[in-house]
Amino acid sequence: MDQATLDRQYSPSSRVPSLGAYLSEYERLSTAARRDHPVRTGLAYGPHPAESLDYFPGAGRGRTPLLVFVHGGNWQALGRAESAFPTPPLLAAGASVAVVEYGLAPDVGLDAMAGMVRRAVDWLLRHADRLGFAPDRLHLCGTSAGAHLAAMALLPGPSDGPDVSGRIAGAVLLSGMYDLEPVRLSYVNEALRLDEAGARRNSPLGRLPSRLPPVVVARGGNETEEYVRQHERMVRALRPRAKVTEVVAELRDHFDLPYDLGVRGTELGDAVLAQMEPGGTIT
Repeated sequence: MDQATLDRQYSPSSRVPSLGAYLSEYERLSTAARRDHPVRTGLAYGPHPAESLDYFPGAGRGRTPLLVFVHGGNWQALGRAESAFPTPPLLAAGASVAVVEYGLAPDVGLDAMAGMVRRAVDWLLRHADRLGFAPDRLHLCGTSAGAHLAAMALLPGPSDGPDVSGRIAGAVLLSGMYDLEPVRLSYVNEALRLDEAGARRNSPLGRLPSRLPPVVVARGGNETEEYVRQHERMVRALRPRAKVTEVVAELRDHFDLPYDLGVRGTELGDAVLAQMEPGGTIT
């Protein structure tokens, strides 16, 4: 495809009337979540100023499952201030939620971002008793660029940040990018500055281990063809390695799909809660 087409394929906002409306709603709903629910804000999980998270304790009896949410934004926008919006239905179901902030491009490279998400998971696991969740029930969820970073945390071996691959109970990947070579060739790379080796190193699709925890892989019905292709390739690659639940939410797009996280009666919400359920306090 020509450059303009490739750039449009990796611009999910090209499929919706107003990206700004979504971003404003993210902020409004996130502010309401922090106002209406107990939360510990700005917990530092690493040395970089951006390495902080908000922790929402669940109301379930005993030690709750935890969903760790990694926001999107093409690796160069958003933060925890706008990313608590999926929290209320998950809390209502008895889960705890951690909303992770990480450094952004162009100031922070992709290897470092992936390391930050691993550090956040490691920090949470080391503080599980104090925070009140079950360390064997941590589920890592990301949307868009966050789905890529969540997938990177599933990979074992040498990398920036600690190896947390064997300590994640399940993953939820929403509208992600898993092969970064076409991303490198698009306008997105103006901020990422990936070379071929960097794109290959940060492409989880080509580096998946033989065994993985259960994974929900979801996309909206209204996504660009490249996001659909990336989703389908990831599902095929995961099936021999993990219990995979695929969700295609036909009435959702790239930006409103995360609204269904934890919402019973939606395909995504039911899949996520079922994955977090075994032996625990999801109600």
